[in-house]
Amino acid sequence: MMLLKIIFAMTAFAANSVLCRVALKGGHIDVSTFSGIRLLSGAVLLYFFLQLRKTHTRPEYNWLNALFLCVYVFTFSIAYVSLNTATGALLLFGAVQIVMTGWGLYKGEKLSPAKGAGILAAVAGICLLLLPGAEAPPMNAAALMVVSGIAWGFYSLRGKQAKNAAAATTGNFILAIPLSLIATFAIDVHPQTDTVGLLLAVIAGAITSGAAYLIWYSIVPSLSSTTASTLQLSVPCLAAIGGVMFLGESMSLRVLFSTAIIMSGIGLVIYSDKKRIKN
Repeated sequence: MMLLKIIFAMTAFAANSVLCRVALKGGHIDVSTFSGIRLLSGAVLLYFFLQLRKTHTRPEYNWLNALFLCVYVFTFSIAYVSLNTATGALLLFGAVQIVMTGWGLYKGEKLSPAKGAGILAAVAGICLLLLPGAEAPPMNAAALMVVSGIAWGFYSLRGKQAKNAAAATTGNFILAIPLSLIATFAIDVHPQTDTVGLLLAVIAGAITSGAAYLIWYSIVPSLSSTTASTLQLSVPCLAAIGGVMFLGESMSLRVLFSTAIIMSGIGLVIYSDKKRIKN
């Protein structure tokens, strides 16, 4: 069950990159409207999910978590206007890796030789994708995506403290709605959308964000910070494949080779964790 949850969450994270690129690259919707509808639809789905549960759990509100979520969503959308799918995902989850692994080590998490080798292999695969020869991303867009990754990294770390994943995620999305209105006024972009843009924003909000973040918050407390961050390095690989399939972006041998290295490293990290638990 845990493995299925991880696969769904990572696939949904990658789908967010693809959906955002399709919506914005195609001019179907502006960044503010996309981000706002994404948060609103996620909040609606999660709220109704709570109401359907027999326990009738109430949302748990935390303004700091909501702020991290809102910053992640808006900087993510703005950055993707100028980045391709794979590059955006690489910058995003590279920043996540640094934040979560660094925090884990600061809090005293121990790295076995196998786990350390797995993390290094996954990071090496990421670096391979960004070697000279790859398309250099615009500086402003790259910086925004790094900020998005930092916000998501801290949002994930905060999830380790959540006692009820559904209540916490619902509260985070609900509080992010008024914050999104402030962000919309600050960005000052003329709202525009069509049916396709609206549909993509709702899917990104309800399914690949709301439902996926609920599942992520339910599993992240049982993972070490280093493992949780390393697992997410699979997302750029999945996003690159999605970019090729749905956006006509190129897939080179370097991307394939680095993907194999990243997935091997993640496999080593998972193996190391299972071995530690058995011992």
